[in-house]
Amino acid sequence: MSKEERGRSQIPQGTLDLIVLRTLATMGPLHAYGLALRLQQVSDDLLNLNQGTLYPALLRLEQQGFIKGAWRTTQNNREAKFYSLTRAGEKALEQETGRWNRLAGLMEKLLGGSV
Repeated sequence: MSKEERGRSQIPQGTLDLIVLRTLATMGPLHAYGLALRLQQVSDDLLNLNQGTLYPALLRLEQQGFIKGAWRTTQNNREAKFYSLTRAGEKALEQETGRWNRLAGLMEKLLGGSV
């Protein structure tokens, strides 16, 4: 599978929220475009999120109280909504990270060992 084909594969359901929460926890407040660029950079261009994917996730996380948005001016002197993690988001991130690590450990056992 080529790098471009892998980049087109879908993110497993439920992981985008975790990825967004972790990125905001690590990077601090970001606007959607900055978040998408950071994820693309960290993933070596394998993760290219479009607006139709990222904005619904941001809206969902904001409605759940895990992130909050505030309008600010970007470095390019444009108005953008910057998202940051809330206390509830920090707790959700911790819980989801634990859940993901348990699942990854299970998959490693099942795929790497004898079943």
